[in-house]
Amino acid sequence: MPVKIRLQRHGKKGKPFYWVVAADARAKRDGKFLEKLGIYNPNTNPATIELDVDSSVKWLQNGAQPTDTAKAILSYRGVLLKHHLLGGVRKGALTEEQAEEKFNTWVSEKEQAIADKVGGLDKVKADARAAALKAEKEVNDKRAADAAAAALPEVAEGENAEAEVEAVEAAGEPEQVVETPEAPAAEEDKA
Repeated sequence: MPVKIRLQRHGKKGKPFYWVVAADARAKRDGKFLEKLGIYNPNTNPATIELDVDSSVKWLQNGAQPTDTAKAILSYRGVLLKHHLLGGVRKGALTEEQAEEKFNTWVSEKEQAIADKVGGLDKVKADARAAALKAEKEVNDKRAADAAAAALPEVAEGENAEAEVEAVEAAGEPEQVVETPEAPAAEEDKA
């Protein structure tokens, strides 16, 4: 019986959720399977992948062939690396302790890379939120200034005449005194 390690689709339309399963190659895609090895959720960023590494390695050692997508997932989680290292142990190139040490080192580096990616995504999200808040504050300040300008009472032309006169005097223009010739002539008539 040829065994494949493949994805089995679950979830609703537009929101796929996959089980990673070991199944008979002749079985339907979402049909009968031999063992559930883990889950894969591409809807999250980064994608959520949970695998039983030891069961996956056992199936690979027994001759199960992963599909292309399943192979990428197994590689991402280090299953193929562990399978490779155990092959080296069988051949005598490594001891089990060395293989486990190499695998654990790789896993810790991979987890750090994933944590860095999540941290970077959180930073980008926070920066976008801060930029949106700044833009919103600018719009609100502009609206408040427009509302304040519209609320000022309009001044008629004659009401501000005294202020205009004071402004002209402050500008340094000397006042012109106009003498009227009629005033002295009126005094002479009385005499």
